[in-house]
Amino acid sequence: MTTAVRGILVARDGDAILVADGDEGPVTRLTTAEWHRTVRDAAPGTRWVWDDSRRWYPDLLAASIEVARCRDLRLCHVILQASTRVADPRPLRAATDWNVAEAGELVPMPDATATLFDVDVDEGSAFARGVPSDLASVRAEYARQQRAVAESAEPDRLRLLLAAESVGALLAIELHAAGVPWSRDVHERILAERLGTRPAHGGLPSRVEALAAEVRAALDDPSASLDSQPKLLRALHRVGVMATSTSKWELEKVDHPVIAPLLAYKKLTRLLSANGWGWLEEWAPDGRFRPVYVPGGVITGRWASSGGGALQLPRELRPAVHADPGWVLIVADVAQLEPRVLAAMARDESLAAAARGTDLYEGIVAGGVVTSRPEAKIAVLGAMYGATTGDSGRLVPALRRAYPRAMGLVDDAARIGEDGGIVTTWLGRSTPPPTPEWHEVQSAAGAPEATEADRTRARRSARDRGRFTRNFVVQGTAAEWAAAWLADLRAQLAALPAVADADAAPASGSIFGVRAHLAFFLHDEIIVHVPRAHAEAAADAVRSAADRATTLLFGTFPIDFPLDLRITDDAAKS
Repeated sequence: MTTAVRGILVARDGDAILVADGDEGPVTRLTTAEWHRTVRDAAPGTRWVWDDSRRWYPDLLAASIEVARCRDLRLCHVILQASTRVADPRPLRAATDWNVAEAGELVPMPDATATLFDVDVDEGSAFARGVPSDLASVRAEYARQQRAVAESAEPDRLRLLLAAESVGALLAIELHAAGVPWSRDVHERILAERLGTRPAHGGLPSRVEALAAEVRAALDDPSASLDSQPKLLRALHRVGVMATSTSKWELEKVDHPVIAPLLAYKKLTRLLSANGWGWLEEWAPDGRFRPVYVPGGVITGRWASSGGGALQLPRELRPAVHADPGWVLIVADVAQLEPRVLAAMARDESLAAAARGTDLYEGIVAGGVVTSRPEAKIAVLGAMYGATTGDSGRLVPALRRAYPRAMGLVDDAARIGEDGGIVTTWLGRSTPPPTPEWHEVQSAAGAPEATEADRTRARRSARDRGRFTRNFVVQGTAAEWAAAWLADLRAQLAALPAVADADAAPASGSIFGVRAHLAFFLHDEIIVHVPRAHAEAAADAVRSAADRATTLLFGTFPIDFPLDLRITDDAAKS
């Protein structure tokens, strides 16, 4: 029997907290202490409806109060006001005060596909601005959202999406509070091995300094600036290296004594600046790395990060992600998440069969579609990202013949995008419409006085948008699957037993320091920090949550989402 979910609206009035039972129920005025008691004593089925989880949940966690459910009106507004599933989005779009988290503001969509990838969010972004927090505004927005879902074409899918997005908002704050268990000793050992001796007062580590000297000697310029691209390019030109950039991909094609030490120098200075001793002091001073996650921070619904590089954790530093004494990590990632999602969305049983019980790319090879795993990977990625040249362009036609339903889905999404249309994920997140600038480019190409340059620009712009919409439906639905996985797993981990204080991990806080909890999330990978005694139970929860997410989204369609799961002391990858 399912417990009914009770919606309690929450708002502020000066120092007081207003709590209303439902969108028309009576209002209770609470002090902070009374508010904390109210949440702590609430029935298990309670859903807190508030403007922004970032305004409410950190304070509750600091008071050792955990929230199981909420409706984050800010995040849900973004989804609903743009979704093609909503019959009449005009009331939501008219509520412009709630548009501060609009993904299009954070990641403006150019004609290229850069918006599909991850960004760090700075404090001046749309996410740093507030939404209305008074009760009248919260009530009005909640009513708009409830009406939009009820009158939508597929309310059950939208309800699932909004619930998962709101749980993600809670989880992002919990991940920051619990932190990633981080070994300072391991991190410093890695830095010493890679960079050399740490300088006492500024300057460069010993190995980096030695490489800099080697580069300057090869340039025959003892004062050459290696960290300014224009100055470095001029120095390279003087010794006959006529590079147009200092990128690895260009320099490694050049045969010159300066190239090897320069590339090594650049690699080490990137590690020093991104994750060196300064990073360790700022981001993991207490045995925990505490990034700030931004659910829905990428236009497809993927998470972003506001600092610390949580989404770009270097492989060489993963051994520093280390469990506390008496605890272990469960590191799990999904093999080929997006191609499997594509098979399920398209109901392509042939592609699903290639993925069943095996590596999907190996399954494609076994089906005789291509001759090697690298070719299968190139072909699948080319199909999802719209590659038309090189190896991808050569191999994608074979996929179209073998898997017409899956390829038809992404091809249709691309055509819609090229025509200026909007596409929508499995649960209901939609792309924003093309920008006015995009329309201007297309209109200019159709004008009587249009030049060939105008027409070329329009074709390129249309193709760029088609590549964006082609991948949006797959990447966005994969993000929805991951959100459902996280939400189910979070609930299962919360139900596992707590350990005695003597066995706690105090750096994770009063709630998460005594039981299994999620510690890290990156698109298709999670890390759970768990007392060793409960490791097997937590691993079972990770697997069962993935199975339930699959059924929740795709029903009985026969698609596998296999996990590469390890119970380990650290997160190092072999």
